Amino acid sequence: MTGIPRRALLGAAALGAAAPARAQAPQSFAGRTIEFVIPFAEAGGSDVWARFLAPFLSKHLPGQPTVIVRNIPGGGSITGANDWAQRARPDGSSLFGPSASTHLPFLLGDRRVRYDYAKWTPLIVSPTGGVVYVSTRTGISRTDQVAELRGRELVFPSQGATGFDIVPILALHLLGLNTRYVFGMRGRGDARLAVERGDANADHQTTPAYLTQVVPMVRAGAAVPLFSYGVPDAQGVVQRDPSFPEIPTFEEVYRTMHGRAPEGPGYDAYRACSVAAFAGQKPAVLLKDTPAPIIAAFRRAFEDAVKDPDLQARKDAVLGDYPQAVGAAADSLYQTATTISPEAREWVRNFLTQHHNVRF
Repeated sequence: MTGIPRRALLGAAALGAAAPARAQAPQSFAGRTIEFVIPFAEAGGSDVWARFLAPFLSKHLPGQPTVIVRNIPGGGSITGANDWAQRARPDGSSLFGPSASTHLPFLLGDRRVRYDYAKWTPLIVSPTGGVVYVSTRTGISRTDQVAELRGRELVFPSQGATGFDIVPILALHLLGLNTRYVFGMRGRGDARLAVERGDANADHQTTPAYLTQVVPMVRAGAAVPLFSYGVPDAQGVVQRDPSFPEIPTFEEVYRTMHGRAPEGPGYDAYRACSVAAFAGQKPAVLLKDTPAPIIAAFRRAFEDAVKDPDLQARKDAVLGDYPQAVGAAADSLYQTATTISPEAREWVRNFLTQHHNVRF
């Protein structure tokens, strides 16, 4: 030690003492631009959702950085998800907003998927809901008459067996209802019109479309809701959808028809796909290996954003009546929406191959 000047030792000690103070300094994003990557084209549901949340995220992140939405469409969202998983840096400069059509290929083991939800951390999860309904041409006029559909043919217009429509496909199968699917619909709007014209007699719609397009059909006596997909509570128990609390959940209808609660790998597959497509539809995530102070800052920002009076005043048109899951609630919902047991995955893949000629 005789060769090291005392002044240098004191300087080194001072630097060492200062290091923890810098590490504990409040996280700030001042002057930074943060990308909110959405794997869909502009003007779609996810794009509208992200552009609604972006200003509130900017407002509540320390330093109020600029938050911009970047769209990477293609491959039903798989292109953008693969790109973000490969290119994103764990520094908080980019967050990602997958959706149901990103979740479902992952759950089903689609060979194109190069992303892994276990490597991401949820910041917020925005639920939505959905309702399966039938035309009164089926011969029923009330929800409690669903058992009378046994033996009758339901004709369901669908966009495809492995996407969004896998949820009603599994639900109607588990209920034991005879359903013929007409694939090739360009969207749920086309499917609803097919029911209105009488070309089909069963359909499902998400909350906004159900409330605005199907409820008038119900009031006119042309349609009957069968069940909603419900929303899991903090303990994971499915509750009635707050947007239509008068409609029973799938689980309630199943118990009515079969005299017991649904269980087994078929129900596990339905539950995983249902939460992925609806209750856990839209999360925002960061890479899991992002430094903890950055993740904490983003999570706090979303927690503050959902309580923001301005967001609360404007949320109905975009977020609906659903409580936004943040903190521990986001972790729980995200876990349910992005995981499936090996047994349930094998069951649903075999089901799709046997019943709908899907090859994996």
